[in-house]
Amino acid sequence: MRGHAQQEHGQGDHHGHAHDHHGHDGAGCGGGHEAGDVIERAERVCQARGLQFTRLRRDVLAAVAAEHRPLGAYDIAERMSAPGRRVAAVSVYRALDFLTEQGLVHRISSRNAFVSCGHEHGAGAGLVFLICRTCGGIGEMTAPAVESALDQTLAAAGFTPTSRILEVEGECGTCRERGDLPEEPHRP
Repeated sequence: MRGHAQQEHGQGDHHGHAHDHHGHDGAGCGGGHEAGDVIERAERVCQARGLQFTRLRRDVLAAVAAEHRPLGAYDIAERMSAPGRRVAAVSVYRALDFLTEQGLVHRISSRNAFVSCGHEHGAGAGLVFLICRTCGGIGEMTAPAVESALDQTLAAAGFTPTSRILEVEGECGTCRERGDLPEEPHRP
């Protein structure tokens, strides 16, 4: 399971962590991870696992990490392209597959987009993504209580998942504090 909850990085809660991928410029926003830190972590992970961290993989990860908001493969390809040098989306997808398998990026299914991950998760750690529908920011955290309840539910059903991703959509604390909530549709 992948996603975010309400715990913040550095609060000392040994049951989880969170980091934000918000597109805000203002104070009070979680700052995601610095692109350089994400790249350094990726280099260490690939070296430790005997994997190649190719130029394309590095560039794709750098593009995702620099944005601090979810990006789709075509957006990434567009950012990486230059006049006379077009990057194919299929190449970006291959790099994203590798980066996802290594836990360096996470796929946000509901947005068909990707965010970088600057820290390691324990084996099989469940994550919860909190998706702000106002600013588009993504929060990520571990949620051991949710993971435990899901394990029990899956065991009772005799079900073995191939993916464990939880995405929760709503409004982040920063948007709520600023009053930046989306207008509710007018109902007669």
